[in-house]
Amino acid sequence: MSHIFIHEVGPRDGLQAESSVVPTATKLDWIRRVAASGVDIVQVGSFVRGDKMPQMADTDELFRILAKETHRATLSGLVLNEKGLERALEVGVGLICLGVSASDTHSRKNTGMSTEDATRRIIATALAAKTAGRRVQVSVQSAFGCGFEGPIPEERVLGIVAAYLEAGLTSISLADTAGHAHPAQVRRYVQQVLALDPAAEVTAHIHDTYGLGMASVYAAMEAGARAIETSFGGLGGCPFTKVAAGNVATEDLVHGLQRMGQRLDIDLNALVSVSRDVAVHFCRDLPGCVYKTGPIVTKVQA
Repeated sequence: MSHIFIHEVGPRDGLQAESSVVPTATKLDWIRRVAASGVDIVQVGSFVRGDKMPQMADTDELFRILAKETHRATLSGLVLNEKGLERALEVGVGLICLGVSASDTHSRKNTGMSTEDATRRIIATALAAKTAGRRVQVSVQSAFGCGFEGPIPEERVLGIVAAYLEAGLTSISLADTAGHAHPAQVRRYVQQVLALDPAAEVTAHIHDTYGLGMASVYAAMEAGARAIETSFGGLGGCPFTKVAAGNVATEDLVHGLQRMGQRLDIDLNALVSVSRDVAVHFCRDLPGCVYKTGPIVTKVQA
């Protein structure tokens, strides 16, 4: 495996399905600490309607505050439509993430659009973001299966990927929204994307709904994925899928990489500290392992 980039999505994907709203000051504390730990990207929030998703109502405010500071990590934000892009550009988001669900049912529940309509609209929005000088990542959601529709045809997923590549959008995330992925499938899909364009930058976003999250992440990395999206403590889950469950935990992945001599530049103890605070805030155990067990110490190589 080559150098693996870590995209922390806890402040967005981790919090979006929570019933209680996390205070802005608390979010800022978690975001600043994770951004300082050495992970590469932190997803601050999504530009959606606050009345529809109260946990994301302060996304604009978070970016306005964080934009005045210097951060070790790139700060990203999720955009669903043209209005969201306007807001993201206004507050200076550096990396704009957009996506289309390969499941028509999930797409309609999440965005009110069919997959076909959403693909056209998201590509146009992504190109507008690029024209504005922003880095862009596009995703295929429900790429490995859907809680409503079940298996999603591989050609449907690759058709969306091909449309992205044809438009010049080469940073592509394969998202396991429903947690249906298994390692062999993930390995094959990553290889298929790279066969379409060897220069594509593939990210894997894997949920651990059925216990195959970490195995699927390693399959993605071995197949050539450049980045992995994870959440502190394994918190998270899409509120518009049938069975919402957490992500692979950031500290668990970093711990595994460090055991293999990789990403020793990341402060694992800092990540563990954040996850412990998140667990205390929600008054429950989170799905992650290492924040509870503590890490096996890996010596930094001279």
